[in-house]
Amino acid sequence: MTDTTNPDAARSPSGDPYLLTPGPLTTSLSVKQAMLHDYGSRDATFIDTNARILERLVDIVNGRDTHVSVPLQGSGTFVVEAMIGNFVPVDGKLLILINGAYGQRIAKICDYYKREYLVQETPEDVPVNIVELDATLDNDTSITHVVVVHCETTSGILNPLREVAEVVARHRRSLLIDSMSAFGALPLDAREIEFDAVVASSNKCLEGAPGMGFCIARESALEKTEGNSPSLVLDLYDQWRAMQKNRQWRFTPPTHVLLAFDQALTEYEAEGGVVGRGGRYRANCDLLVSGMREMGFKTLLPDALQAPIIITFHMPTNPEFDFDAFYDGLKNQGYVIYPGKLTVADSFRMGCIGRLDQQHMQAALEAVKRMLKQFGIDRITSPD
Repeated sequence: MTDTTNPDAARSPSGDPYLLTPGPLTTSLSVKQAMLHDYGSRDATFIDTNARILERLVDIVNGRDTHVSVPLQGSGTFVVEAMIGNFVPVDGKLLILINGAYGQRIAKICDYYKREYLVQETPEDVPVNIVELDATLDNDTSITHVVVVHCETTSGILNPLREVAEVVARHRRSLLIDSMSAFGALPLDAREIEFDAVVASSNKCLEGAPGMGFCIARESALEKTEGNSPSLVLDLYDQWRAMQKNRQWRFTPPTHVLLAFDQALTEYEAEGGVVGRGGRYRANCDLLVSGMREMGFKTLLPDALQAPIIITFHMPTNPEFDFDAFYDGLKNQGYVIYPGKLTVADSFRMGCIGRLDQQHMQAALEAVKRMLKQFGIDRITSPD
């Protein structure tokens, strides 16, 4: 919570600090208020709400005629694991394109499920390598599926999804996409990018509450996954068939999360969908990056690789700079940032998604300036 001893601390309309994180993130008051109702899982109104959510999700990727949406309880990793377990059969082989922690996590899922896989890895500040991908698929005909992280939250890097999809399609392999941190803010059109499945969650760029993941799958590909899942609760095919039969979840649904998500999708559509939401995030990102650079902070990524989701900054080398004090001081002013997760550099991260706009970004920059003044730092020095 915001420091109640600081009367000048920034507070959201619900009295909470603003979250400059990759999620969970700041939600609108109306999204929070949507959860203040109790619905039974067999209630007709709730069932209609659930069906409306699933249709809206498919519409975001323009997949109404070819794709279906399957929801799943839990965090984003739950549905990533479900995608791997369902779409990669026991006799399949997955090529994992890795440039961060979330690609590494997919490899760990394969280890648990004993799925055969191959890794193509680049450093955390380097996009996945398209030339190497092409050569790998050309040389290894046993690879059946390729998985890529759309925006790797470890660094904030945007991977070249369209180019990856083109290479995978040319080699007639199946593409799986982890779009957890990008879905709804960055373009993903099923009519232009060929994929069998994409997964995301309720609490990222769609600005709902945490607790639900979803998989948007090509219906013809999903039909072929029957019997693949090594898990009962993560069986996307069985969940889909159950919903086709009676429009109900197999197990207790996160009703309050879904009510919030329905409201969040209404606000998403009112903002203009991908164009409006992505545009606001890009404006937030540009202001935050330029403001931090003016103070001497150095971004890990060049602008061309920076997704407007979360920005990684090199840790300053000024001896007076204390990150723990910096973090606590910003939190006491009403802004929560995120520690770094890199192996290539000491860093911290600041997000620009959620119910935030340029006014919030400017106020956060002023909070950073106050912390530097408190440290006695005139200008940040960063590693070369």
